[in-house]
Amino acid sequence: MPGRARGSRRLPIVLAAVLGLALVAPLHVLAGRGTGGPSIAPSAAQGGFTLDLSTKGDFVAQTNFVQCVGASMQMMLNMVRAEDDRTKTTQAELQVLARALSGQRPDGNQRKGASVRGWTAGLNVLGAGPYRTVGSADIQDALRLAATAMRETNRPVGLLVWRGRHAWVMAGFTATADPALTDDFEVTGVIVMDPLYPYGSGTWGPSPRPRETLSVATLGRQFVPRRGGASLPGGGTESSPTSGAGSTSSWSQALAGKYVIVMPVAGVTGSPSLHLRRLD
Repeated sequence: MPGRARGSRRLPIVLAAVLGLALVAPLHVLAGRGTGGPSIAPSAAQGGFTLDLSTKGDFVAQTNFVQCVGASMQMMLNMVRAEDDRTKTTQAELQVLARALSGQRPDGNQRKGASVRGWTAGLNVLGAGPYRTVGSADIQDALRLAATAMRETNRPVGLLVWRGRHAWVMAGFTATADPALTDDFEVTGVIVMDPLYPYGSGTWGPSPRPRETLSVATLGRQFVPRRGGASLPGGGTESSPTSGAGSTSSWSQALAGKYVIVMPVAGVTGSPSLHLRRLD
């Protein structure tokens, strides 16, 4: 795969409040998108297509059993920034940012993990987006949306797995045709990164190797429809609204029973230079 260009850090700026929420924790991330292209392997003879946005250095393991969102954000940023950052400090700060943007838990208990809303909003705050949270009733439809968005934006997609309890990153895919050329295609494989690797789950199965390509059937054993989030325990990626975003029940019901992805939006320019410095 062609390597991404490595650039220097840009001078940071201070962001005191985001989406009406005062950030009580600092964050510093790398800025600047690499100029190298993704790995694209079309095969006209077989009618197949492969896109891989990742490199070996992009994978980061979560440092505890709560920070799957922080680690997934870190991997996604590694794929769109000029330099890879695999430090524990950055992962912890990304987790704090996502948790701050997640709002209160529906049951009133203290949040340990971050929600899928905080995941999406955090990427947007950092200029990696724009991203949005999307739910689909069919796994192939969800993957087609993800593949089309990745092809149009060259940005990775987040996958909400284990019925909403864990976060993976979709770094690439294989398909029957190039999504940039036709809507008539199916996704046949998904290149994934599980921040919990190599531990996996006794309930859901082993963690795939970093950047492993899974068939849709194999992916579907862990990427399953999200359940309602009102009673989910702390940790993971349970949902709740950000301030002023509507009721918990209506938002939760909209994604209940859906395959949920954190998807980049095409045709809208993000702010790759936006990042935070430590707030004393």
